[in-house]
Amino acid sequence: MTDDRAASDDWAPLEQVLSSTVQRTGAVAAGVYLLSPDEPVLGLMAVCGLPAKTVAPWWRVSVSAAGPLSDAVRENRLVWVGRQEDLARLYPNAAAGLPYQFALAFAPLHGARRWGALALVWTHHHPPTLTRREQGHVLSSANRITQALDRAPAAWYVPAQPRPVALLRPGPDPARTDLAADDLLQRLPVGALGFDLQGRITYLNDAAARLLGRSADSLLGTLPWQSVPWLDTPVHEDHYRAAVFGREPVAYTAPGPSDDWFDIRLYPGDSGISAFLSPSAQERTTEGTPPHITAAPGASPGTAGTGRIHQLIHLAAALSQTVTVADVIDTVADQILPAFGAQGMVISAADASRLKIIGHRGYDPRTIARLDGLPLDTGITPAGYVLRSGVPAFYASPAEMIRTHPQATALSGKQAWAFLPLLVSDRRVGCCILSYDHPRPFGASDRAVLVSLAGLIAQAMDRALLYDAKHDLARALQQALLPVALPSLPRLGVTARYLPAARGVDIGGDFYDLIRLGDTAAAAVIGDVQGHNIKAAALMGQVRTAVHATAGAAAGDVLARTNGVLMDLETDLFVSCLYLHIDLADGLLHLASAGHLPPLLHSPGPPRGTAALQAEPGPLLGIHPSTAADYPVTVAALPMGSLLALYTDGLVETPGTDITDSIDALRQHLDRNAGLPLDDLADSLLTHSGLRHTRTDDTALLLLRTR
Repeated sequence: MTDDRAASDDWAPLEQVLSSTVQRTGAVAAGVYLLSPDEPVLGLMAVCGLPAKTVAPWWRVSVSAAGPLSDAVRENRLVWVGRQEDLARLYPNAAAGLPYQFALAFAPLHGARRWGALALVWTHHHPPTLTRREQGHVLSSANRITQALDRAPAAWYVPAQPRPVALLRPGPDPARTDLAADDLLQRLPVGALGFDLQGRITYLNDAAARLLGRSADSLLGTLPWQSVPWLDTPVHEDHYRAAVFGREPVAYTAPGPSDDWFDIRLYPGDSGISAFLSPSAQERTTEGTPPHITAAPGASPGTAGTGRIHQLIHLAAALSQTVTVADVIDTVADQILPAFGAQGMVISAADASRLKIIGHRGYDPRTIARLDGLPLDTGITPAGYVLRSGVPAFYASPAEMIRTHPQATALSGKQAWAFLPLLVSDRRVGCCILSYDHPRPFGASDRAVLVSLAGLIAQAMDRALLYDAKHDLARALQQALLPVALPSLPRLGVTARYLPAARGVDIGGDFYDLIRLGDTAAAAVIGDVQGHNIKAAALMGQVRTAVHATAGAAAGDVLARTNGVLMDLETDLFVSCLYLHIDLADGLLHLASAGHLPPLLHSPGPPRGTAALQAEPGPLLGIHPSTAADYPVTVAALPMGSLLALYTDGLVETPGTDITDSIDALRQHLDRNAGLPLDDLADSLLTHSGLRHTRTDDTALLLLRTR
């Protein structure tokens, strides 16, 4: 979502706090990531101390990504990474795309709502740990930024590009020193240039203008790689990025126009970069042999460049974490589009000789509706031909597209396109289209990188399509085996909830049921089959059937007979299960447990309160032969107005937290909200669980209230 809602009056306090944060913490750069309200993505909304283009691969980061930024937001804690080696150890995928030596800190911004995070960067000279004083500065700065965001909650959004924030530092009056400095630099025999933190030229002497072949007026305020064509190569990009991130001097030799070679030295600082440019003293020893270039490994003129190679590694790591088709689409949209400057994306797959669009960004839904379902031999767009032939196609302008597909330009409204076939072992998985709002040439290195990227997308998409097909089958099976509706009893209110695990986790075997045994008696059951697959879902149905067949017998006998059924099936899975016989006439509860979590009972009083019913547990179902399995029965009072909560571990398990503490937190929440209607209470319990942790397991919840 991009618009201009944030007025300058809203931005001013935030910019001031961000600039002062860099000064107070001693960092070299800071940025504010905002959590998008439309999708689980963190977008870089403002950056201070670094050129926005330098951090383009990290403009958008998924909340579910395995990285320090996402951890800070998800877990609401300060995350510190003091060394690049620590980043590689703790977050190997993130380290693949950040091959620089520096220290990082991420502080959550949680105020009126969960805003996002503050990101800070120090040079590698920083000690490997944060002092208590530095932690205080970081958290204090995060709090000030949160307050600035809270004051105008409707103003903030995730922009298409992060807003650059000037780094304001106190110093002497520049008017007193400008003339002397200019005289000094004009006397130098080498070219001298000054760049601000966004990479724009703020000063150059006459020697620099002469060597660059342009007038000073035409260069001031511009980006050098845009104003001087021969500077627009990966060699300069790689070294500039290394200087900005490492804050260490960088020296290298690179080719200029014609056969000239130049020595270039970069001296980064807190306010920008100083550069010196001079003709290289090295001579070609033989015709056609260039002098030595001091470049990062793998970088040479005409290649994709070290920066782009690391970018590909970063994107490959992100794609390796995807599981579903939606994951792949989100990764392409959130990371690949900004990394390659594209504004639109369409991914299609072949379906019954037609192009089925399975994901898109940056297009009007009406345009997508017209493009979806086109035959593979369509002449409207090149997508069908690219998918059939496996040959990529690049169109740098509408004129190039009109020559072969005249309808495509008017239909999409874009100005440049890259059509990339998604191939896996000669199998056509689909076609990925990256589009641009302005004409854009595709050089040889661009095409090579995009084709390589298409291979990575194809591998991820192939896995995702297979996973989604299996997942949909298992989900349909599980839903068919769960009760469509629960029976009604005159004196018993009931509601239930089932939530699958968070996206990216296979199907589970959680189940629940309520069995009517008459007007004043019922049996409630809840359980969890080991595993997350179709086999677990199928076994869940067999357990429910076995419980139904024996319901009404003593609670311990029901579990013992169900255990016998599982032993006869010779399954290698085991099941936790809780069975309750509810006697409404006598106000009694008979329960037996096969290694399941204790139910919660809220009593209206006196005395009023909520407690976990600790039944003596028996073994899990499917482990011991029926002759050796014993399931003791516990009897408890069930006064009128009592509330029972049965649940599976997905509701209470939190990584790194004792499950007894989580059950107690659930008990307290139930006690505070027991007066709510059952449906509202069920939603409240699920919300409480979701705020404490990301669901990594299925969740079943059964609430019963006597009346």
